[in-house]
Amino acid sequence: MQNLRQQNAIRVVAVLALTLALAGVAIPMQAQTFTSLHSFGGGQGTPPDGSYPNGLVQGTNGYLYGTTQFGGNGGNGNYYGTVFKISTAGTETILDNFDVSPAPCCGNYAALALASNGDFYGTAYQNTEAEVFKVNASGTLTSVGDSGLCNKADPPVCGIDPNTTLVQASNGDLYGATNEGGAYNLGTIFRMTLGGAFTILHSFCETKNVGGDCVDGYAPFTALVQGTNGILYGATHTNGAYGGGTIFSITMTGDFTTLYSFCSVSGCPDGENPYTALVQGANGNFYGVTGVGGTGTYGSGGTFFTITPSGALTTLYSFCKLENCADGNYPITLILGTDGNFYGMTAAGGANNYGTIFQITPGGLLTTEHSFAGTDGVVSEDFQPGAWLIQDTSGTFYGVTSEGGADWPSCSTCNGTVFSLSMGLSPFVKTLPLSGKIGSAVKILGTGLKGATSVTFNGVPATFKVPSSSEITTKVPAGATSGEVKVVTSTGTTLTSNVIFSVP
Repeated sequence: MQNLRQQNAIRVVAVLALTLALAGVAIPMQAQTFTSLHSFGGGQGTPPDGSYPNGLVQGTNGYLYGTTQFGGNGGNGNYYGTVFKISTAGTETILDNFDVSPAPCCGNYAALALASNGDFYGTAYQNTEAEVFKVNASGTLTSVGDSGLCNKADPPVCGIDPNTTLVQASNGDLYGATNEGGAYNLGTIFRMTLGGAFTILHSFCETKNVGGDCVDGYAPFTALVQGTNGILYGATHTNGAYGGGTIFSITMTGDFTTLYSFCSVSGCPDGENPYTALVQGANGNFYGVTGVGGTGTYGSGGTFFTITPSGALTTLYSFCKLENCADGNYPITLILGTDGNFYGMTAAGGANNYGTIFQITPGGLLTTEHSFAGTDGVVSEDFQPGAWLIQDTSGTFYGVTSEGGADWPSCSTCNGTVFSLSMGLSPFVKTLPLSGKIGSAVKILGTGLKGATSVTFNGVPATFKVPSSSEITTKVPAGATSGEVKVVTSTGTTLTSNVIFSVP
């Protein structure tokens, strides 16, 4: 039985769909299936489980990998979090525990990033010490470099509190941000080689306006994203010219530009406090969400917006358009699905006020796909945003919640969940990395790849090997240009890459 708020949401979507249909706009109808896969139990169970997961990433072996903020069993009564893997069917394995000794230590608040060498990279910190770590598919956890991001041997301009997920750029280096530290102790953007060489590229708050606001913003919580032009884009959570946060760009060598400052109009109808990574759409523009602000009828629940690479911003949707914010409130993550629509999660609102999963078109037509009920998870705005939702190469979406679980609300260890959401989308392939010069090595991730008969880069055939059903290794062939990567499987099915592979 659907409650009144759900019925209202369905009516609004139906009216909008009918309007667009009459205008000649096709709207694909998709059936969705939500499944709870795992409930985290904390650090003192048998076996000790993690608590408060940070996000997921697909590995080369087809498993999903992640970290938890707390829980596990680091020894000596320490519960500083775990590294785990989980199958797409929901079987979880704890690979390692964070501890004070040996390094790496505790305080990891970002999802893992898969690099082109097949290893995962992340960040951790305690007090004034921060570091980058790596973990391989079997769970061996090590620090990267001699001193990490910042410790007592580093100068005071080092970055601390690294809460953003790392990204590997087309030059092979890792890029990330810290929301403290730097020359003004208000955050940094840094670059690190896979070997551990570390460089601060930008310290936030280089310039202040007459009101004392940092014109370039500060406290970035969002991961960087590399555009097809090779430039990195990101957001700061607060400050900027009007106090509501900023959108910025930075080159791989450190040339920084503030593109947009939120709250340019009183009341912040353009949104405020961007809290998740930007996503580049098929048209070359970027899309994102803000945590609050907007013009929602029932509250300032945040916005969905698009911005050009030069900084022209357009608000496409304001959350809390429906009573009691049945359409969600406080969006915390956004990704682009292979159907051309965007998918994300909100940290509040929905039928039970525990958050939602939503689909939204590039034009701003929103559909709530799932409202969390507690036993299947609770999305909380108290935890850092990250890769809370991903699309696996099977076409299915997978994600985590920071709280809730099977025994909610009676349990004291309902510390988050893993779930899947099927929208009936077809399998595809991912390339690692997303760009490369002629002759450079590329991994292709997918499902059912064993026995593949063909790999092409924008139509140009490539030689390849298939080490497993979930991975192909190849090189960018001579004559290849930017375009789709396609794999023909042993059954004759053609799998296409979810994004354009760029050849410089």
